[in-house]
Amino acid sequence: MGRIDIGGILNLLVEEYGNREWRPRQSPLSVLVQTILSQNTSDRNSNRAFESLLASFGGWEEVADASMAEIADCIRPGGLGEIKASYIKQVLEEIRRRREGFELDFLRQLPLNEARDWLRQLPGVGMKTASCVLLFSLGIPVLPVDTHVFRVAKRLGLIDSKVSVEQAHKLLESLVPPSDVYRFHILLIEHGRKVCKAQRPRCCLCVLQGMCASNEVAFGRGYS
Repeated sequence: MGRIDIGGILNLLVEEYGNREWRPRQSPLSVLVQTILSQNTSDRNSNRAFESLLASFGGWEEVADASMAEIADCIRPGGLGEIKASYIKQVLEEIRRRREGFELDFLRQLPLNEARDWLRQLPGVGMKTASCVLLFSLGIPVLPVDTHVFRVAKRLGLIDSKVSVEQAHKLLESLVPPSDVYRFHILLIEHGRKVCKAQRPRCCLCVLQGMCASNEVAFGRGYS
């Protein structure tokens, strides 16, 4: 692929799917809980689980004080209810212990890596979940790497095939300008879902054909 042209990749994806601009979402804690609920399930199911959780309790204090069985019963539409209930309860209890409340806006004032490390110290919170909280709720330019971003970035040659998902977060952050991190993340996910699929990528429809390190290999396998 030669010199990595992040700007060129973004321009082509914006032309194909439209621009994506960051807008404030919910509070950091809401995004954290939603991200936990989104693991190994569809957006539709995780949204239903989150709405059920909010409707069942008067606030995060009540959720933290509830039993795991009560939480699990509320979030069952999202799948893996017992496991996710355990993480949610542990996370809420730990945040309350460390902050004497549930306000996480203070993370905006910390250096990027320090803010992410603070979140990663919470039970069950990894690099992707911490990055989602900082990006979507606070607009901090960290780059969550999900399966779509990881797959498309490797195929484009932005990261080496031997790079782990954990390593990919900081490697991609070093390549993408902070002002472009949000739309890079969103557009790569959209491209991964619609065109650069896991099993049979639709290379003949890909706007990134001319920039893709895997393009010749893909056509050689007969992808359509």
